[in-house]
Amino acid sequence: MQNNIFSALFVGQNLLTLKEVNSTNDFLKNLLSNSKPLPEGTVIMAETQFAGRGQQQNKWHSEPGKNLTFSLLLNPSFLPIGEQFDLTRAISLGVIDALEPLLGENLTIKWPNDIYFGDKKLGGMLIENLIQGSQIKNSIIGIGLNINQETFPDDANNAISIKQILQKDYDLHGLLADICSHIESWYLNLRAGKKETVRFAYLDRLYAINKQRLFKSGGEVFEGMIKNVRNNGLLVIDTDNGKREFSLKEIEFIYK
Repeated sequence: MQNNIFSALFVGQNLLTLKEVNSTNDFLKNLLSNSKPLPEGTVIMAETQFAGRGQQQNKWHSEPGKNLTFSLLLNPSFLPIGEQFDLTRAISLGVIDALEPLLGENLTIKWPNDIYFGDKKLGGMLIENLIQGSQIKNSIIGIGLNINQETFPDDANNAISIKQILQKDYDLHGLLADICSHIESWYLNLRAGKKETVRFAYLDRLYAINKQRLFKSGGEVFEGMIKNVRNNGLLVIDTDNGKREFSLKEIEFIYK
């Protein structure tokens, strides 16, 4: 493990940088199971992931050395299992707050935890909670962000990078340090019991909230308006047939 000059109290203070790995989440999981206890806030950063994963087993396309692909270890045993979506909120807000000085208010969180610039996907995350009894023992948070990549595969036509937006390269380690610091700040809010602060801020930054748009569920395309996200993470949409609630696998956004 490498020491570094990250300003956060614990997130990123224990940093391991890898040249290549199949998945930083899998690497961190193996490290957890095969070694002495890892300090909370440990970060695994990879220049190249050849089997990076997103939500619903989607692949994450990342050009070697151009983007941020990393995983973070947290131990949110203070969170009830039924409220584990609060961790998703806090992590998403940390990423948004770190990038907003560069990208401004066009930056939003697309439910549940994709990072959007306008209608384009800048990044996403995969949070894997390891449950022990009635507690969350560990959370492994994998984050991928498009930073300096200029072209993307045809099947990633909704992707965008900071380089494409601002036409300049950015230092990956500097951005990682900022992101770790802001994630830690929101995580500490959560640990201090400020759940409503976290939930309100998440809703305030939610992509397409209170806007009429198209969705698809179970083969049905319908119009609706996002109105809320329940404490357990269910998306609440107002439709012509009243309020409907959806989990991640039950709904997709339709882009015209």
